[in-house]
Amino acid sequence: MRQESETKQKLLETTLDLIWEHSYGSVSVDDICKRAGVLKGSFYHFFHSKSDLAVATLESYWEQFRRPQLDQIFSPQVAPLERLKLYCDQLYQNQKDRFDKSGRVCGCPINSLGSELSSEDEKVRKKSQDMSARVRTYLESALRDAEREGLWHGRDIPGKAMEIYSHVTGTLLQARINNDLDMIKGVKPAMLRLLGPELELTR
Repeated sequence: MRQESETKQKLLETTLDLIWEHSYGSVSVDDICKRAGVLKGSFYHFFHSKSDLAVATLESYWEQFRRPQLDQIFSPQVAPLERLKLYCDQLYQNQKDRFDKSGRVCGCPINSLGSELSSEDEKVRKKSQDMSARVRTYLESALRDAEREGLWHGRDIPGKAMEIYSHVTGTLLQARINNDLDMIKGVKPAMLRLLGPELELTR
């Protein structure tokens, strides 16, 4: 039982690495099994298809990596606007860690995979959509608390969260295309500009 769990986890971790650093289309089941050191029969024991593996990989990435980070950053014990700044700092650090490992700016695995397969695989598209919405709820909570504490006086919190998130994901995409880690450093000042004159914050 433990060995099965370890094998499944190895497949998930390997898939994340390969798809994040390359693309879904360029990575085959054989590639994944070879890198993971797992027999192809074991792959089909856990997953019916490569698509099912991709969906499971995104969920595993969320549960084991991204959600714990966001829970810490967006803790109610952290000042609302500080949460947003820490979010930007963590985005850069995550990309730097991946860059140090692969030599490439890899962008966001959630949105990279979702955009690649949005017109081809409805399961993956919906998973990416759902996970993007999860991230935006953290941004919304920070904005709502900032508004309640008189630090920000904007309107349409869901709309502003979407605006910030769209800027973040767009920047990550451009950083990946240009393989330029420094582009991600611009996320924080741009986010503060997006919050507008309603923001009561010493920059």
